[in-house]
Amino acid sequence: MARVADVRSPDDPRSAAWNGLQPAMADAFIALSRTVYESSRLSLRVAEAARIRIADINGCLACRGFRLAADAGELAARVGTGPNGGPPAIDRGPAPDESFYDAVTSWRTSELFSERERLAIEYAERMAETPRETPHDDQWWVRMHNAFDEAEIVDLTYSIATWIAVGRFTHTLGFDGACELPLPVPASS
Repeated sequence: MARVADVRSPDDPRSAAWNGLQPAMADAFIALSRTVYESSRLSLRVAEAARIRIADINGCLACRGFRLAADAGELAARVGTGPNGGPPAIDRGPAPDESFYDAVTSWRTSELFSERERLAIEYAERMAETPRETPHDDQWWVRMHNAFDEAEIVDLTYSIATWIAVGRFTHTLGFDGACELPLPVPASS
């Protein structure tokens, strides 16, 4: 059940979750999300491993059901294309299957994940659950730097931070049952 009213006008492109009560904030939030999907250069499996773990932690049903590879066409149609040509999901490697998504919660014991995918899931957990400790864990950072270059670490960090914020916003306000994913284009675009 949504915890704030849908106050859209009939010509407002925002979904119920982005209802225009704070249009400038909504536009910034949407632009951040759009940029993450459009600009990330992480493989689809690495990105989706981290994203789905955050969806589980946040409890966001809409985020949990979203599949970037399957929904990329609709995402591109709804948000349009930006300077980088829109969401590059198709060009980011093979798409995960449903067994991949189902195994994310048991990533420590599942044999479905590569080392990079495991580290992405672990990093998602660390950012969501133990952000105070993570910067000080030197052994962790050695593992990360052995698997990812500097740009990939920054890419993954921006992505995870965005998924935490969007998923928590969506779930906390009760929009995950009614949220129209993918996100619409900001009104100012």
